[in-house]
Amino acid sequence: MLKTYIRWAGAAALGCALAMGTATAADHNDWPESAKVGTASQGGTYFIYGAGWAGLVQEATGVNMSAEVTGGPAQNMVLVHRGDLEFGMTTMGPAYEGWHGELQVAPGMETRNVRAMFPMYRTPMQVVALQRSGIDSVSDLDGKTVGVGPRGGTASMFWPRFFEDLGLDVNVRYGGAADLAGQVQDGLIDAFAFAAGVPISAFSQLEAQQPVNIFSLSEAQIEEMVAKHPVSPITIPAGTYSSVDEAQPAVALWNFAIASKDMPADFVYEIMKTVLDHNDRMMEVHRAAKETLPENMKYNDFMWFHPGAVRYYQEKGIEVPEDLIPPEYEG
Repeated sequence: MLKTYIRWAGAAALGCALAMGTATAADHNDWPESAKVGTASQGGTYFIYGAGWAGLVQEATGVNMSAEVTGGPAQNMVLVHRGDLEFGMTTMGPAYEGWHGELQVAPGMETRNVRAMFPMYRTPMQVVALQRSGIDSVSDLDGKTVGVGPRGGTASMFWPRFFEDLGLDVNVRYGGAADLAGQVQDGLIDAFAFAAGVPISAFSQLEAQQPVNIFSLSEAQIEEMVAKHPVSPITIPAGTYSSVDEAQPAVALWNFAIASKDMPADFVYEIMKTVLDHNDRMMEVHRAAKETLPENMKYNDFMWFHPGAVRYYQEKGIEVPEDLIPPEYEG
């Protein structure tokens, strides 16, 4: 586990907290002095988004929040479950496998110490390759070497399954988003197939350096993958990337922020208010946050919500299904 952190200065923490109407750590002896948020690799949306909401929470509450580079959604489920991280972010495909003890990175471990907090955004699955390679479709990846992100991430879980289902012989390469984009630029690998909120930072940076093709599954392939995997169709708007002037069909999974069940309910409640009541601030972090809205909590249909999240949703008039209320809830 990498120990790279983005630390956010908190000199204006009290003033920001008062402006937001948020309780601070000084008022609560049971709140942690510091907390870590598991993100993913640098160059991906998770890292930017996670460091962003961690910074907002630090400003609002005075708790020293740090964003940690990890292997991504699957590893975050394990690390939060074991208590190595207080918070994290996960995609609902890996989360479901973790909840039921089916993760490849931790077989047999049911990650039932994890609690859902707020919906983040959908993660589309896209591919980037240099234009001069002639690769402009998923079918063109047959016989090629393709990066799929870090082990334990959403992309590394699902893209190899897609390749196998489509009968493609692909040599998979693992690594961080920024590193794999660099390998595409240097000609060390043929393409990079990833999953992240759009625009994917690593794709945009590569696009700024070289002419690229950015694409996803065909309509027929999308229909096949939706039938076999917990993904749903999505349309990526034209102009998301400067070189893509048409809307692109793709598949996507929802992402949720998660917390350890041991985090104080009133602290998690303040996190919910900080993030969901200030979507304009979240949009400054990343455009994907346009989907970080309370009503999108409905896209979690299996993982218990944290008691602090349950309180927040109920105060907003949003019903939390009984089977998603955790055993420790005392409301």
